[in-house]
Amino acid sequence: MPLPFVRLPGLGGGDGTAYEAFDLLATLVAVTRPDGKCLFANAAFESLLGLSRRAILRGSLLDWVVDQQPLVDTLAAVARNDYATGRFDAVLRRPPGAHPEQVPVHVIVNQTDSPDRVVVEMIEIEQQTRLDREERALGQAQLTKELIRNLAHEIKNPLGGIRGSAQLLEMELGSKELSEYTQVIVKEADRLQALVDRLLAPHRRPHVVGDVNVHEVCERVRALILAEFPRGLAVERDYDISIPEFRGDREQLIQAVLNIVRNAAEALAERRAAGDAVIWLRTRIARQVTIGKTRWRLALELHVEDNGPGVPESIRDRIFFPLVSGREGGSGLGLPLALTFVQQHEGTIDCDSAPGRTVFKITLPLP
Repeated sequence: MPLPFVRLPGLGGGDGTAYEAFDLLATLVAVTRPDGKCLFANAAFESLLGLSRRAILRGSLLDWVVDQQPLVDTLAAVARNDYATGRFDAVLRRPPGAHPEQVPVHVIVNQTDSPDRVVVEMIEIEQQTRLDREERALGQAQLTKELIRNLAHEIKNPLGGIRGSAQLLEMELGSKELSEYTQVIVKEADRLQALVDRLLAPHRRPHVVGDVNVHEVCERVRALILAEFPRGLAVERDYDISIPEFRGDREQLIQAVLNIVRNAAEALAERRAAGDAVIWLRTRIARQVTIGKTRWRLALELHVEDNGPGVPESIRDRIFFPLVSGREGGSGLGLPLALTFVQQHEGTIDCDSAPGRTVFKITLPLP
């Protein structure tokens, strides 16, 4: 919702204390001079750019816009009182190395009670699309859980009968050659039983709550992966050590991250053979985050990035569905289980993939 005419107390030296209420907004808000000089940027602006407020205030808002002229003209016109509010679409430029590097936004420029200050609000055009996608994914996940649970229970009953009958038949057979066939039945029944147990595991296991340090989770996963893939793979860390502990199920989160990192390592088979496979584990704090329909003041973002071939486009929209796998021989259960565990912590998982770069982002709310 666009900001109305804004009445703000006069400030000296760019002190942003009078603008603290803007930190509660999910949209990007900046207070500028008519020439674009930044006096204040809210927490959402910091989060999107990945920069501190102090770094943003050293420059101009124009520094972060791809096509500066519409913003230059609108800032000047609103400051002159040619009109009270100006609107247009623009593209924000993020710092080098950020992904995506450009973010389409709808810009709303408003007057204040001071002629030398203007309020600029920016709304991510993709934000609503992302929220709709998350809501659909959550609904799909709930339906999938019910389907899996019902299907798994229906499979378990005849499996027990098949296995028991095969064992009884083996006892009646006098031929060792024929017993080999009954052993195949028993082993396949056991394999299917294990698959069913894995499908039911997230629904059966109690949600054990304790203090969780996300970096301990990452380090545990890193050690396991390097032990499993000892050659040709590097797992780099880029941690924000200021992230606080939070309440959650440590083992569930280890399993969720491990499933994602193991998928990445397996997808890097060719690069591991060449000796240049890399997985990055990054942690960051995000502010004013909306997950599903709930707004959180702070959230933890854990990025798992790899330099592999990317998720096949044919399954990119279905990777969190059970039994969908882009790897021959894959069970297609790792990512659905990871999503289930993260959703039990009121979080979500996003995937951004292209050849040479795939990023899974786990977002968890913080108290």
